[in-house]
Amino acid sequence: MGVSIAFDAAGASSLLFRQLWDSGTGTFTYLLADPLSSEAVLIDPVFERHSRDLALINELGLRLVASIDTHVHADHVTGSWCLHAATGCSIALAAVAGADFVSQPLAHGDSIVFGRRSLSVRATPGHTDGCLTYVLDDASMAFTGDALLIRGCGRCDFQQGSAEALWNSINKQILSLPQHCLLYPGHDYEGRSVTSVAEEARFNPRFGGAAREQDFIGTMDNLQLPHPRRIDVALPGNLRSGRPLEESESRSDWAPLQRSYAGLDEITPDWVAGHLDVITLLDVRSNEEWLGPDGRVAGSLHLPLPDLMQSLETLPCDRPVVVTCYAGSRSALATQQLQRNGLKQVANLRGGLQRWAADGYPLELPK
Repeated sequence: MGVSIAFDAAGASSLLFRQLWDSGTGTFTYLLADPLSSEAVLIDPVFERHSRDLALINELGLRLVASIDTHVHADHVTGSWCLHAATGCSIALAAVAGADFVSQPLAHGDSIVFGRRSLSVRATPGHTDGCLTYVLDDASMAFTGDALLIRGCGRCDFQQGSAEALWNSINKQILSLPQHCLLYPGHDYEGRSVTSVAEEARFNPRFGGAAREQDFIGTMDNLQLPHPRRIDVALPGNLRSGRPLEESESRSDWAPLQRSYAGLDEITPDWVAGHLDVITLLDVRSNEEWLGPDGRVAGSLHLPLPDLMQSLETLPCDRPVVVTCYAGSRSALATQQLQRNGLKQVANLRGGLQRWAADGYPLELPK
C-alpha cells in the first residue's frame, strides 16, 4: 500500500516506512526501520502474510528486532511467532493480555527502540482492555490499532471492551497528540490508508466535532454488530502469539525455499549445486543462448520459455524442478506457469545463471 521515507533536517534518511495490506481481513501491517542501523519493527503482522513480510525485510537488508501487536485481534491470527522463529525478534504485546510466548510485555509509558528511533507505548483500552497505541519518537506518526479507525473506532462489546474507556483513550491519549500527527489504523475497508489527529477530531462521526461522551456511549452501545466471524480461531491463536499447534506448514519438505517479496518460491545456487542428482534443473533460455558463450549447467534440461507449456510431458515427474535463465526473470515466469499447471515441487533459481557463476559454480560451453 503506502510507501514513505521521512527525512531529517539535514536531508539524511531517518525512517524507512512501509504500509502493507491483507485483503482477506482488511488489516494493515506496518514496517518501520532505522536506515543507519538497519534495525526494524513490524506492527500487527498477519499469520498468512508472514512470509511476505519476511521477504520484504530480507530484501531491504533489515534486522527485525520486534514483532508488535496493538491488541489481541479477533479477526486474524498474528504472524509474530513465525517472525520470531525466523529472525529471533522479540514478541511484544500488552502485558495485561496474558498471552503466551510474549518476550516483551508492554505497559503504558514503555518504549520500543529500533536503532536511533523508538516508539512510545500508550495504553488505549476500550476496544479491548489490552489495546495499545504506538507513537513515533517525534510524534509525527501513531499506530492506533482498532482504538481509532479512519472516521470510526473499534467496537466495545467483547474482550472487556468499554465505550467509556474508549472515549477516554481516544481523547486523552490519541487526540492529545499534535494536530499534524498522522494516524495509521489497524484496519480499513474503504480504500483509505491514513488520517490525522486534526481530521478525526473534526470529522469522525462517533467522537469528533461537538460529540459528547454520552453521544459516543449511546452510539457504541447500540451498534448491534454481528459476531466477528473468525473470533473462535483468532483469539486462541493470538493467545499463543500466533504459534501454530503444528509447525510443519511454514517450510517445504523438499528444499529450503525462500519466498521473495514478489511472491515467488526461490532457491539458492548453493543448495542446487549440492542436489543436482535429485532435481531437474530446467533452463528456459532461447536456443541461441543455450548454444551461446554464456554457457550452461552440466546436466540441465533445455526447454525455451515459449515452448514450455506445450512440452510439459517431457518434464520428469518423479523429482522437483528448479528453473533457471540468465538473470532469473524469465525463469520466474516459467516457475509461476508450472505452479499454475499443478507442479508443487518447483522453484526459481535465485539470480539465475549469472549468480550461479558469480558464486563460483561451473558452466560448461557447448561442444
